Amino acid sequence: MHNIAYIALGSNLPFEGLDSPALLARAVSALQAAGLQLRSWSGVWRTPAWPPSDQPDYFNAVVAADPGERSPQALYESLRAIEARFGRERREKWAARTLDLDIVAIGDLSGAFGAITLPHQHMHERAFVLAPLAEAGPDWRHPVLGRTAAELLIGLGDSAGYRRVADLSVVRAQPNA
Repeated sequence: MHNIAYIALGSNLPFEGLDSPALLARAVSALQAAGLQLRSWSGVWRTPAWPPSDQPDYFNAVVAADPGERSPQALYESLRAIEARFGRERREKWAARTLDLDIVAIGDLSGAFGAITLPHQHMHERAFVLAPLAEAGPDWRHPVLGRTAAELLIGLGDSAGYRRVADLSVVRAQPNA
């Protein structure tokens, strides 16, 4: 599955009355409405804010989706539009957010693609990405490091403070007839 996009979802602020786990489920519906066909998804993982701060904990998930004919840059732009519809404001780096959508990887692509670098340049250092990625893409291998998400996660040790807290509520869109 070389053209599968792994998209990380994160939230630590409510939006329109939804807490973060419910907001992530709604974001998945927005991804489907944008034409992305889901192949798999992780559960919802709770992690402390990174870098460490007094922000509320984050809720994270990863979905594996077929981006269709979208280039990495076009997919990035689609994700930014969804974030904006969920009240995302980009005022300062690492600020609390209603919704964060990041392309973690697209198959075995490696390098700069417009405004993004694939795979995400810090993904291998972050349990909040690796734990859900190991669920959504157990066979995926980092195209540069050659290791699976589970192998990379083990390499981080036990101090990451992450835990699976729920299933991600996903309603599979019916294929167009």
